[in-house]
Amino acid sequence: MTQFVDLHTHSTASDGTYSPTELIRAAKACGLAGIALTDHDTGNGLKEAVAEAEKVGMRFVPGIEISAEFPLPGTLHILGHFVDPDAPGLHRMSKILLESRNARNPLIVRRLNELGCKITMEQVRGVATEKVPVGAAVVVGRPHIAEALVRAGCVASIRQAFDVYLGTTGSAYFPKERLTPRQAIECIHEAGGLATVAHPVQLRCENAAHLATIVNHLAEAGLDGIEVWHSDHNNRAVTLMLELAEKYHLVPTGGSDFHGRHKADVVLGHGRRNVKVAVEALDRLEERWRQRGKYVAKSSNR
Repeated sequence: MTQFVDLHTHSTASDGTYSPTELIRAAKACGLAGIALTDHDTGNGLKEAVAEAEKVGMRFVPGIEISAEFPLPGTLHILGHFVDPDAPGLHRMSKILLESRNARNPLIVRRLNELGCKITMEQVRGVATEKVPVGAAVVVGRPHIAEALVRAGCVASIRQAFDVYLGTTGSAYFPKERLTPRQAIECIHEAGGLATVAHPVQLRCENAAHLATIVNHLAEAGLDGIEVWHSDHNNRAVTLMLELAEKYHLVPTGGSDFHGRHKADVVLGHGRRNVKVAVEALDRLEERWRQRGKYVAKSSNR
């Protein structure tokens, strides 16, 4: 019987709506053999997730998703798998990127107010912290702003909020500080992890040749893997990513990019298009990681 994993998920530590504990329990309940928690720019939820994964007997990969520089309208995110949550460099990077988010968010809210969408930063923070224990660190991001817009009746859905206001082509979009791709990859490596390019279709490359050029540059910078299976990837995209993985000797990985209510059409372990990732993807990723001889996560036990 084939077993499946989900190597790209988010919790309330960033912009998901499940706590790390709830996420692990949900993964166990739906029969997944393993899961990675890859919150945006932070590892604050990893220790909680590790503890719950050990309790329920599930393979767990501590991870992170780092925003990197890339020309608009594309976006480049680098996933880190098997990172050490206590790595000093990871903490320094998170502090820089979270400060950038905190500086950007009020600019977005101010622009939204100018456009007639009357929400406040207090409302946004309320959305971000409503399921988080008092005093716990949380990353406030655009999905929380989108949820506040929905609750205020300014838009009908999270997706509409991004399409009209918050996406890279939206009228209230502001960029935030990002690492260079090489810096993001090196930060993940310094934390003992493997670096994977997330959802390559979101790079919005002109064609397959352009995408291959970008992936080649990332591979030369030390990239370890490429996300082949993702909620935004159709069959054609999956085939292309597999070809790039083979060409540039990258580990093919995948995940749903689960956020809970903030991406209601993305199902944990299934994605948006019934994307299922066989456990062999985790086996191959773990094998590459062990070959690097880096940090060994206590929670990666079978």
